[in-house]
Amino acid sequence: MPHTAPHHLAEGPRVAIRHFTLEDGPEFTARTRQSKDLHRPWLFPPDTDEAYAAYAGRLIEDPTKAGFLVCERDSGDIAGFININNIVRGGFLCGALGYGAFAHAAGRGLMREGLDLVIGYAFGPLGLHRLEINVQPENTASVALARGAGFRLEGFSPAMIHIDGAWRDHERWALTAEMRSATAGTRAAG
Repeated sequence: MPHTAPHHLAEGPRVAIRHFTLEDGPEFTARTRQSKDLHRPWLFPPDTDEAYAAYAGRLIEDPTKAGFLVCERDSGDIAGFININNIVRGGFLCGALGYGAFAHAAGRGLMREGLDLVIGYAFGPLGLHRLEINVQPENTASVALARGAGFRLEGFSPAMIHIDGAWRDHERWALTAEMRSATAGTRAAG
């Protein structure tokens, strides 16, 4: 799929992150349709131009949201997405993460690298102190991503979020800027 050279907010060895644009719609929706079996029953990203325009528009315009595309550095292909929703400022400085890989990129470690970049951006330029992830316990790939990024399990909430026609149980995972700094110090010393 053709790519322009959008501005990267952060780069790692294999991926870069950047904000959503309306022009990403054709690639994003095609990747969503190709990834339907991977996403269901956990995730329902937009798969039509109209749905994408509304979705991306909210991420672009709403100050309580920040959307990031995880793109492969070599090709520019969109590997997945990570959104920070429900951003609260003031004494809270917190946001809730949601994410999804696309099928062509799943299992390659690209989302783990992308999540690390988004966390750095959230605790750096966005000035957040805490990030939370709410995940259905049966979604083992999502739980592994949260755990691998240093999030700690803080609790279990029955019937927490309405997804695919039913209220679903979720585990609550969290990471603070201090936890990330301590982990970074441990990695640097090791």
